[in-house]
Amino acid sequence: MTTEATLESETKKWLKVLEERVSKAKVVDKKAAEEIKNTKAYIHDSKHFLDKKDFVRAFEAVMYAYGIYEACFRMGLVQEEK
Repeated sequence: MTTEATLESETKKWLKVLEERVSKAKVVDKKAAEEIKNTKAYIHDSKHFLDKKDFVRAFEAVMYAYGIYEACFRMGLVQEEK
């Protein structure tokens, strides 16, 4: 598998995971609302870069989004509904 194909595959995989988690997210602390907005913006950016076949930036954007979301989740600012 080429590097581009790997980046595309990994980006799509993490987008799916993240979108599922964000769809279940409940903002517990209003401080997190802006961060969830940023997470969604980076998800959008990642998809844009995928469309443009800019796989490095697509992967970077989804990983940045995941980092923001995971930090909010671990700090208890966001909970996931089951």
